[in-house]
Amino acid sequence: MSTQQPSPKRGVSRTDHWTFFRQWLRNPLATAAISPSGAQLARLMLAELPAGARRVIELGGGTGVFTAALIAHGIADADLMVVELNEELHQHLLQRFPQAHVACGDARELQTLAAQSGFADAGPADAVVSGLGLLSMSRATQQAIVQSAFDCMRPDGRFIQFTYGPTCPVPRELLGALGLKARRAGIALWNVPPATVYVFSRVP
Repeated sequence: MSTQQPSPKRGVSRTDHWTFFRQWLRNPLATAAISPSGAQLARLMLAELPAGARRVIELGGGTGVFTAALIAHGIADADLMVVELNEELHQHLLQRFPQAHVACGDARELQTLAAQSGFADAGPADAVVSGLGLLSMSRATQQAIVQSAFDCMRPDGRFIQFTYGPTCPVPRELLGALGLKARRAGIALWNVPPATVYVFSRVP
C-alpha cells in the first residue's frame, strides 16, 4: 500500500473518506457528518470570501477538503491557519499541509492558538471558514467560538459557516448579543448530507 500523502490540489481521496469515517464511528456526536464535505460545498464557501482575502482561518479542518480548496483558490500556506480538535485528523492535516499553520486545539481558544502557531504575527485574518457542528453545541460554546473568531479578524471580516440544519446555526438572540448579522448564501444540494452556507459579519 502506498504511503504517499494526497496532494493539496486533489479532491477527497479514499484515505480521506476512511480517516473521516473512522472518527465518526468513534464519536458520531462530535463528527457532524459521515463523510468529508464535497466540492460543491467548498465552492460555495470560498465564493463568500471577502474580495482580496489573503489570510484565512479554518475551523474544523477534518481531512482537509476546505484546506485544499483554499490553497487552490490562491491562499498561501503561510497565510492559512487550520484548527482541528481531533488528534488523528490533526496529524493527517500536518502531514498533508506541512507549510500551513495547523493547530490542535479548541476553537474557543482561537486567539491563543493563533498566537502560539505564529499565525497572528502577520496580523488579523480576513475570514474564518468553519466546518464545526455549531447546532450540536451549547449556547455558551457557540458564543465563545464565534466571539473568538471575530476577535481574530479585521473589522470587516466574515465568518463563513455551513450547517446541515434547516435554520441559521447561530440563534438570533446570540447574533444580537455579539453585534452580528447573518445571511444565507446558498445550498449545496449534492453534498452528503445537503448543507446550507451562512455568512456572518459585524453590524455597521
